[in-house]
Amino acid sequence: MTQELSPLVAIVILTWNQRDLTLDCLASLAEMNYPSDRLQIIVVDNGSRDDTVTAVRKRFSHVTVLENGDNLGFAEGNNVGIRHALAGSAEYIMLLNNDTVVDAQMLSILVQVLHQHPQVGIVGPKMLYFDSPGSIWCAGNRIDWRMGGSVRLQAEEPDTTTDQSPRAVDFITACGILLRRQVIEQIGLLDPRFFIYYEETDWCVRASHAGWNIVYVPTARLWHKVSAAMGTTSPATEYYMNRNVLLFLAKNRQGVGRWTSIGLAAGRNLLAIAAYTAKPHAGQRTPHRNARLLALRDALAGRWGKMGPDVARVCYPGVR
Repeated sequence: MTQELSPLVAIVILTWNQRDLTLDCLASLAEMNYPSDRLQIIVVDNGSRDDTVTAVRKRFSHVTVLENGDNLGFAEGNNVGIRHALAGSAEYIMLLNNDTVVDAQMLSILVQVLHQHPQVGIVGPKMLYFDSPGSIWCAGNRIDWRMGGSVRLQAEEPDTTTDQSPRAVDFITACGILLRRQVIEQIGLLDPRFFIYYEETDWCVRASHAGWNIVYVPTARLWHKVSAAMGTTSPATEYYMNRNVLLFLAKNRQGVGRWTSIGLAAGRNLLAIAAYTAKPHAGQRTPHRNARLLALRDALAGRWGKMGPDVARVCYPGVR
């Protein structure tokens, strides 16, 4: 992309106690072919205690570092960076996970798609496994409106497809998502009630309802440092996922199917609770069961945001 066609882009990277991952991500951004004077990199630190802030400032002096002092969650932590970008003159804003490494052309390709298609408001790259770079982690996402779940498109498939044309998807994972400034100004920031999980799904649905197209761009690429065999989810993940799906459906499921979908999502959770109760695996599943129960309780009570102390004691036993 030429200098004349290079809008100012702000890239927001949220970090929490992952110094080395953050430094690797920033190093890959330094190798991009996008004009450096049209790029603003904002690292938002959610109260790290591993010297992340000092290390970033020492190695990447051009990077803006914002310190939250506490873990505000994925949604509100990123909102801090987004507000900073909006206060400036950034035309496009990207959220990028700190556990990623980007291709040198990724940003230029994504910006070009937005430049060529005015009705496209949100774009995202092909996301590959870092440890298995020929395997796709995510190629955009589809929402299962019946149950409130989502499907990572082409997940685990080999990166051998010959179709490289951009295509519409339901939402882009916040691992790497680029938006027009106008989209955020129209629909607002990430909803902090989610804290973590479903916030970008909600964001994209709101953009879609506002008339913007959401597009996956396979020629733009990044590599995600996530294992292909992630194993059993943690009690904290089960809490936030099962609580937040109910908030997502209540906000965004339209028509007469809203309550049916909410009931199905809650019913699926109750079945898992029953299974964990019947087969607790010597107590290993008990925290998972209790986290799911508390997710239902808090959803019914309208308790959103960061989990309360009682939930934390269940999800992080032994931590004071």
